[in-house]
Amino acid sequence: MPVPPAPWENWSGLVRVLPRSTEVPEDPAAVRRAVVAAAEAGRRVKMVGSGHSFTEVAVADDVLLSPALLSGVVAVDRDAMTVTALAGTRLEDLNTTLEGLGLTLHNMGDIAEQTLAGAISTGTHGTGGVWSSLSAQVVGLDHVDGRGEALHCSADENPDVLAAARLGLGALGVITTVTFRVEPLFVLEAHEEVLGWDEAQARLDEIVAHHHHVDGYWFPGTDRVQVKRNDRLADPLEDARPLPRWRRVVEDEVLANTAFGAMTGLGARVPAAVPALNRFAAAALSTRTYSDVPHRVFTTHRRVVFREMEYAVPREVGLEALREVRRLIERRRWRIGFPVELRFTPADDLPLSASSGRESTYLAFHTPRGADHTAYFAGVEEVLRGYDGRPHWGKLHGRSADDLAPAYPRWAEFAALRDRLDPDRVFTNAYLRRVLGD
Repeated sequence: MPVPPAPWENWSGLVRVLPRSTEVPEDPAAVRRAVVAAAEAGRRVKMVGSGHSFTEVAVADDVLLSPALLSGVVAVDRDAMTVTALAGTRLEDLNTTLEGLGLTLHNMGDIAEQTLAGAISTGTHGTGGVWSSLSAQVVGLDHVDGRGEALHCSADENPDVLAAARLGLGALGVITTVTFRVEPLFVLEAHEEVLGWDEAQARLDEIVAHHHHVDGYWFPGTDRVQVKRNDRLADPLEDARPLPRWRRVVEDEVLANTAFGAMTGLGARVPAAVPALNRFAAAALSTRTYSDVPHRVFTTHRRVVFREMEYAVPREVGLEALREVRRLIERRRWRIGFPVELRFTPADDLPLSASSGRESTYLAFHTPRGADHTAYFAGVEEVLRGYDGRPHWGKLHGRSADDLAPAYPRWAEFAALRDRLDPDRVFTNAYLRRVLGD
C-alpha cells in the first residue's frame, strides 16, 4: 500500500532521510510485490525497523517499506518449541504474547522496542546463557531476495540462507517472518550490587563462570562497578518475588530515566561537573534482589537518548581491554557521563556475528545526545581494534569492508551468498557499501 513519503529518523536522531517513496505492505505477499517492482525498475528498497540502530544500516533513501502492518504471532508449535511471528512485531509485544502462552525466549537484550527483523539483522544480544543473541535463537525465517523470490529458510530448506540471514544486516533480502526457539516460562532472579574497581577486576571472571547471566557497569572517574547477576530458578512462577510497583517506578523510571537524564544533560552542558555527577550516581546505587519472568528482568525502558559504540573482543582479554580503555580516558581527561557496560557471551556460528567462533566480552560506550562522541569513540575504537575487536553492526563505528573482512573467518561465505541473493544490490545503501563493499 503506497503512502506519501515522509522523513524517517532513527531513535538517536543521528540519521534522518526522506525516501523517494514509501509503502506499507499488509502481508508477506505485498513485500514480495514491492521488491519485484523495485528490482524491475532498477530501484533500491529497504524495510526499516523501529530505528534503534545508531548506524545508517536501515536507511531507505529510495523505496522505504514500513513494517507497521507486519505484526503478530502467526504460529506456535509446542512439540518443536518454536514460535513464528511477522517480522515487524516488536519484541515487547512478542514477550507479552509468549508470557501469556507460558513461553519465553532463552535470552534477550536490554531493550524491547525493536522489531524482530531489525533486532536479529543487527546482532542484538544479551549476556551469558547458551545463546546470547536473538539471532542465535532463530531456527527459521521467510525472506524475499533481490530477484523477488520468496524463500522459506530452516534447517531443512535453504539452511545456508538461514545461517547468514539470521544476522544479515538487511543485505540479503527482506525478512517477512521469524521463527524462534522458545522455552517454558521460568523465573529469573536478579541480584545487583556495587563492587570496587579492584575487587571487580579480581572477581568478575569467577562471577561470570558461576552465574547464568552477568553484566557490569563501570562509571568513569570512579572506582565503582555495578555488577548484575541473573540466575534461572527452579521455583514455580507463583513464587516469584518481583519488585513492588512503587520501587520499580522510583528506581527504574524516576532515578534511572528522569534523574539520570537530568544529570547527563547537565554534564553535556558543563563537562567539568561530570566526575562529581558520576561519583554521585555510583554512590546512589544500592544492592537489590528480586525475581520475575525473564523479559521483566532482562529488559528496561530507556527514555534518555544517547549515542553508543559497542565492541566484542575475545573473552580472555576483555578485562585487560577495559583497563587500557580506562587508562586512555584518564590520560585524555575525557569527561564521560555514562557508564561503560560489560557483557559476556558464548561463541556462536553466525558468519557476521561479533561472537562468531569465539567467546566474547562486549564493551559498550555511550555519550549523551548533547555531547560530542567522535573523539571518545574513535580513541576507544583504536584501542579495541588492537584486541581483535569486532563492532556491533547497529552501533557507531568507523570500520569499512577492507579491514572488517580479515576479522571474520566466514566473511567470504557471506559475501558469496550476497552475490547470489542480491546480485544487483537492490537492498544496498551507503552504510552497506562501506561495511560490505560493492
